[in-house]
Amino acid sequence: MIKRHALPYLQQALQWSPAVALLGPRQVGKTTLAMAIAQQQPAVYLDMENPRDHAKARDIELFHQTNHDKLIIIDEIQRLPELFATLRGLIDKERRLGKKAGCFLLLGSASMELLKQSSESLAGRIQYIELSPLQALEVQPLEPPRRLSTLWNRGGFPDSYQADNDAQSLRWRSHFIRTYLERDIPQLGPRIPAETLRRCWTMLAHQQAATLNVANLAQGLGISGQTVARYVDLLVDLLLLRRLQPWVSNVGKRLVKAPKVYVRDSGIAHALLGIATYDELLGHPVVGGSWEGFVIENLLSVVPPDTQAFFYRSPGGAEIDLLLQLKPGRVWAIEIKHSMAPTLTKGFYTAQADIAPEKSFVVYPGTETYHMTGSDKQSVCEVIGLEGLMRRLLEA
Repeated sequence: MIKRHALPYLQQALQWSPAVALLGPRQVGKTTLAMAIAQQQPAVYLDMENPRDHAKARDIELFHQTNHDKLIIIDEIQRLPELFATLRGLIDKERRLGKKAGCFLLLGSASMELLKQSSESLAGRIQYIELSPLQALEVQPLEPPRRLSTLWNRGGFPDSYQADNDAQSLRWRSHFIRTYLERDIPQLGPRIPAETLRRCWTMLAHQQAATLNVANLAQGLGISGQTVARYVDLLVDLLLLRRLQPWVSNVGKRLVKAPKVYVRDSGIAHALLGIATYDELLGHPVVGGSWEGFVIENLLSVVPPDTQAFFYRSPGGAEIDLLLQLKPGRVWAIEIKHSMAPTLTKGFYTAQADIAPEKSFVVYPGTETYHMTGSDKQSVCEVIGLEGLMRRLLEA
């Protein structure tokens, strides 16, 4: 089992919160992580896709009475959303008896309905942890010569990354996409034509790292802008798409207001575009946007939970790919370049002057670290590899 970065956070959350929700797309490793927890303490597991377990969960009070001294793990919780109201009473009962943490571990694909049900019913009683696909530091001990290029090309879903070859990995991802479109999304409730949603998802993959233009998408798909917005919201809710919001702090300039969008897993983006190998990726027009999205997902997987992420762009050309507000007054500016000899434009230094970040970095595919100085001799930017910056964030 690959050691997941989220494991210590999950262990800590279970020590002080009565309920913890571990959220993420299907096949990202939630059940595997939960089973690792179950090996460390008494626990019972219920899978809502198993009819027998589903029946047990419907009378959760009786099941809890029998297993009150164990951690109850409920997988695919979105299949039984009415359970949340009952869990609230059980948690309050446990609190009165002196058990204040580690009652329930809920696993599920994040959806608007799931989050709405839990937040309303379990307010103050639940903590959320997002499990992202595998990231660079998690696979660092594996395949040292090619681990980063393999992870970028195949994405971070464990079965895709660990496939025997690129062709097998692509087949897995293609099946994953088809299953989501034809089975998982309809089971969550929305009645959306699978082929139309796939075309929308594919168009978003082609526009990786671009600002969201709903009107253009609607025209290309032959549907209304309102429908496109609903599709985008759904993919965001399912943690399959990221909307990166623009920096809107008052810097005395007119700024771009539309969000940038990324298919969150690079391997899924490549499968939607029919990219099978790393060499094909390097020759594809989406390579720069794909690298940008890959870097952003890896960095956001290790930042503190209260970190806010933005991009900066003005109509005049001032631009920074990623701003991380670690705490009020602590902003890191990050430019992402897919080049072994990255250069920075005047627009980056202009944006840097506007924002005055605590630190500035350029992330590139190399491993060496060095400094780059702007024309005013004051705008110093550190050029650093992805894994190096991830370690810096863990120490921040």
